[in-house]
Amino acid sequence: MRFQAPESLSEQIAQHLGRRIVVRDLQPGERIQELKVAGDLGVSRGSVREALLILQRRHLVEIFPRRGAVVSALTPETVNALYDIYIDLLCMLARKVLERWSGHQLGGVLGQVKELQEMISALNSGAPDSEEKVIEAGFGVMKRAYSLINNPFLEETLENFRPAISRSYYVTLEHARSEITETAAFFRRLGEAATSGDTNRLENVIQDFGEHQRAQVLAILREENA
Repeated sequence: MRFQAPESLSEQIAQHLGRRIVVRDLQPGERIQELKVAGDLGVSRGSVREALLILQRRHLVEIFPRRGAVVSALTPETVNALYDIYIDLLCMLARKVLERWSGHQLGGVLGQVKELQEMISALNSGAPDSEEKVIEAGFGVMKRAYSLINNPFLEETLENFRPAISRSYYVTLEHARSEITETAAFFRRLGEAATSGDTNRLENVIQDFGEHQRAQVLAILREENA
């Protein structure tokens, strides 16, 4: 793979390596060798080093003296810390949307939700890369919501959680195909709650699904470490 002259080369490299971590092509504890990555991608070692610092800030790698960068472990502690704050931030996003817009004005977001449900139905047969497509479509709904509230601070904060959430969510989809159906049901309930204009109902839908996801990831980690 070779990158062209970019706006941010280190960010492109970080996204490339981050995707490999999310889909578990790079396993927890695996060392990422700067020189090898630079050679494989046709970039400078300095750009790779900068990319690894970006991934460290996104909690996908840890950097140790004399050892270098290592893919970070997904532990019960990190999962709980992640979902504690992520669920609250999603509820804040949903609350801000309904504060500014009524149900009938949410056409763009609800249209995105409907497209995601249709995508899940098509992918439920086990198509290749379906997990990644579902994850990306879910973040597409969030992007629509960002445009409605115009809060760059909340958007940036949530986007910074995206790699870590994608990683944990991929774990659940990889272990249980039924989670795709569960995700479709979540977005159906989300759309219904948004249309009703009931903030409490909308937050409860988000909290229930977030806690479901947390429990699924923790159960998988227990099983893998048994």
